[in-house]
This record gives sequence, C-alpha cells and structure tokens, in this order.
Amino acid sequence: MEAEISGEIGAQRGEVSCGRITHRNGYRPRAWETRVGEIDLLVPRKPSGEAYFPSFLEPRRPAEQAIVSVVMEAYVNGVSTRKVDRLVEQLGISSLSKDRVSALWRGLDERVAAFCDRPLEGEFPYLWLDAKQLKVRSGAHVRSKALVVAYAVREEAAQLQAA
Repeated sequence: MEAEISGEIGAQRGEVSCGRITHRNGYRPRAWETRVGEIDLLVPRKPSGEAYFPSFLEPRRPAEQAIVSVVMEAYVNGVSTRKVDRLVEQLGISSLSKDRVSALWRGLDERVAAFCDRPLEGEFPYLWLDAKQLKVRSGAHVRSKALVVAYAVREEAAQLQAA
C-alpha cells in the first residue's frame, strides 16, 4: 500500500519532491477478511476525500452487499439493533457488531438526506401526486407518516411526445 500511494502521490512518505501531486492525510482502519481470519489494516488516505483503494483488497462482495441490504431493510422497517444482531447470526454471521449496524444505518440516513436535498432542475408541466400511510423510523421512534409519491414529466419529454 505504501508503494502504491507513493506512486500516486509522486513522493515517498516525508519526502520533499518537485513531482509531488498531493500529500498524505493519515490512515483509515479497514478490516481485511482472509480464509484464516480477519486482519486489521491501516490504509493510507489522501486529503480532501480523494479516493485510494489498495489493489489487493476486494470491494464488497455480492454476499456482503446482500447482508448490508438486509440490515438496511431492517432499519427502514424499524427493527432494533439487538434484533438485527440476532437476524444476522441466523444468517451465519457472528461478527456484525451493534456499532457496525449503527454505522450502516447512519450511512443510509446520509444517502437519503442527499437524495432529498438534491436540486430538481427544469420545468415539469405534468405532475401527479399520491400518498400512502406507512410506519417509519423517525429518530429513535417508529411513527406513522404519509409517504407522498410525485410523478412528473419534464418539459423536454412532453415536447417529444407531442411531436
């Protein structure tokens, strides 16, 4: 990892170089699962969120993504962290801690907030609204809320249909 990050940055750790592209920004912990157990790694970071992913590590495998999806679905349905822990144990996973479940749920909250705050640009001459009552998690509680669904057609699409 040190050699890869040095190649990307253009200098060794602590080296002053004219070819330096950026600087290092510490390390982030990452668990690496192997056939003989889990190894804790410190993965070098670049500043300002620039991505560095070691070539020998695999991105999340499909099975792991499926488990993450189950955990997120449980969150949406208001299942407690304790019950999620029992659920993943039944799936054969004993190492998913309550802290990891909470971290996954925080990540989901951030993705939902980013989706809700995104700008909607353009004109929408046609708009349909519908609503449905659902039980949803709001903070630490599960409440009944109306889910409003909006369908819209952009002006460009409406012009294409008319042509």
